[in-house]
Amino acid sequence: MNTGRATQAGRPQAILFGIAPHGDQRTAPEALRELALLADTGSFDVIGCMIQHRRTPDPQSFVGGGKLAEIKEVVEQAKASLIICNDSLSPTQGRNVERAVGCIVLDRSELILHIFEMHARTPQARLQVELAQLQYQLPRLKRMWTHLERQRGGIGMRGGAGEKQIDVDRSDLRTRISNITRKLETVESRKTREIQQRPERFTVAIVGYTNAGKSTLMNRLTDAGVLTEDRLFSTLDTRTKPWRLHGGRVVLVSDTVGFIDNLPHQLVASFHATLEEALHADLLFVICDASSPACLAELATVERVLTQLEAEGIPRLLVLNKTDAVQDLGELAPLRARYPEAILASAKTGAGMPELEDRLQKHLASFEQHVQILVPHVAGRLLSDLRSNATVVSEFYTEDGCLVECVVNAFVLGRLLARGAIMAPHGGPPANAAD
Repeated sequence: MNTGRATQAGRPQAILFGIAPHGDQRTAPEALRELALLADTGSFDVIGCMIQHRRTPDPQSFVGGGKLAEIKEVVEQAKASLIICNDSLSPTQGRNVERAVGCIVLDRSELILHIFEMHARTPQARLQVELAQLQYQLPRLKRMWTHLERQRGGIGMRGGAGEKQIDVDRSDLRTRISNITRKLETVESRKTREIQQRPERFTVAIVGYTNAGKSTLMNRLTDAGVLTEDRLFSTLDTRTKPWRLHGGRVVLVSDTVGFIDNLPHQLVASFHATLEEALHADLLFVICDASSPACLAELATVERVLTQLEAEGIPRLLVLNKTDAVQDLGELAPLRARYPEAILASAKTGAGMPELEDRLQKHLASFEQHVQILVPHVAGRLLSDLRSNATVVSEFYTEDGCLVECVVNAFVLGRLLARGAIMAPHGGPPANAAD
């Protein structure tokens, strides 16, 4: 049962528990590996793991009375501060488990909400997390307030020590939810306008399972300086930075909040504004941890979340990241067979980055126009604009100006022509070059 892991002074000690289907051969620590990572990110020390094999959760107590008695005994012997369930508990289940075991009970959703609250840095992120917490708490007010009676400050709940109020005014809670929702709608509307005001720049959004290496890839491509940690949900706020490709063209790259299995639907809804970058991207880099034993399951989770966000129709490139952590690349054969177009890469070492850029360039060429443009000497200032917003194939200086062969979108092409550039047929000088 015990994980054998050293604990850190001052951190609450937790016992993890969950259910697994009959026939699952994994040990309890193996089955609860991701929950243990979440607990560590939430500043809890995991001192034990317990699994019950059953087909479905008990509707009243999740694991049944016998298992609860066993958990209670382990908690008392280990002097654990709390237990954490690897699933979402209904209000009834949570209340019954807490009464039976006699200590604080967190479920997976509460733990994730707690982690998001820890990592929220900007006013927008704090509002988003608070909204998700309030929506989660609304049907669970009695149990949440018993948490406050037993602990300092509350976990997954905004409140102070020693609060004794049990009957929370639901009207006030709903009013707060309504006020935050309106504020976030304003933020989302402003974010949408900002995105729509930059149509000349091709945009890429990096999406994937939490801790798959999205921020490391962002830093590799853009020198963005985004925080990278070997922890789940190390960043919550979307950042957009320019990526200068070979040849001078610039595309915008956005790093998004990571996805996770059983992500509370309240968080998906409240972080809709943060995910606007992904929803309006021209291309998605779907990144997964190729060294993870649960890689296929994590990819399935990403697909589910993208469907929830109605982003499943956006073109994408799959990046199998962290290949530097794979001892034998032959182990990736099942992944390669299932996803033959995927790019093997390591954002940490830079492996696969040239192929990633090449595939992006080919994607650009597949739907943009391949043209020749003459930029007259008197309009030479347009060259900088062209090089930044189009893929330049070649440049040739003539008496009339610079003849540029490039791949460009219709918006940028129209702007260049309106400002003095001249279209030229492929293989020859512009029709009006002699004018």
